[in-house]
Amino acid sequence: MDVFDTPARMQAWSDRQRTSGRSIAFVPTMGALHAGHMALVDEARRHADLVVVSIFVNPLQFNVGSDFDAYPRPVDTDLEACRNSGVDAVYAPTASVMYPVGFQTRVEPGGLADRYEGAHRPGHFGGVTTVVAKLFQAVRPQVSVFGQKDAQQLAIVRRMVVDLDMGIEIVGLPTVREPDGVAMSSRNQRLDPADRAAAACIWQGLSTARAAFTAGERSTTALRQLAAAPIDAEPRARLEYVELVDPATFEPATAAVDDPLVVCAVWFGDVRLIDNLLLSSAPSPSRRASSPAH
Repeated sequence: MDVFDTPARMQAWSDRQRTSGRSIAFVPTMGALHAGHMALVDEARRHADLVVVSIFVNPLQFNVGSDFDAYPRPVDTDLEACRNSGVDAVYAPTASVMYPVGFQTRVEPGGLADRYEGAHRPGHFGGVTTVVAKLFQAVRPQVSVFGQKDAQQLAIVRRMVVDLDMGIEIVGLPTVREPDGVAMSSRNQRLDPADRAAAACIWQGLSTARAAFTAGERSTTALRQLAAAPIDAEPRARLEYVELVDPATFEPATAAVDDPLVVCAVWFGDVRLIDNLLLSSAPSPSRRASSPAH
């Protein structure tokens, strides 16, 4: 497995592979890799000859400095996980390489980034689109795989790729969940045992809303209340928002939306978790950890 720390070295490798006729699938990550990331790697391998993973904790997408400082960075463990999963190359630049002295240019997302996560985390999605564009330039993939846990991010990246004529296929993979339904996330490592147990209330709310939708409920108010109830009932949880949206536009969902997405953000102490669920999809958590990844 090759490891590169500058865009020039990464680009040179990718150009050689593409010239020789090999296709590249790319999995961007912020490290602290878990089974959910490895599922993204497995999916990437189904779409191309070679798989590249990036490991970079992007300072531009953190609007709270302490959150950036606390983000786990087990680099050696991450590299070993990539080797064991058959990753062909890892791109692991430093912040000074990604954003050298004099760096000014940013990729600004549109209206998709104004709501929900964008409203609660000012500047976050501008940091995402800027870093993803730079990573795409370095890796030069034909395909890139993202987890659907960050559903709004996925919608924004898809829009950026179309709007900027990047010519990259964006693949979304269903959220990988723990046996109790909690979405796998590097942030879970920061939960104390009691908060980690309490976090199961998120899946309880999402799955309750989906069961009601499957049974014929179409009132967005009623579905929102059903999703929120188990979270509100958990004393260790603090609900920031729960909403039903159109998964393509992130406009508020109406009865006309065939497959609304329920999205939420919940605090447990100083740890903020996000999750989402398509209400018309299969009723069990997708890709449980027991079955096998930003």
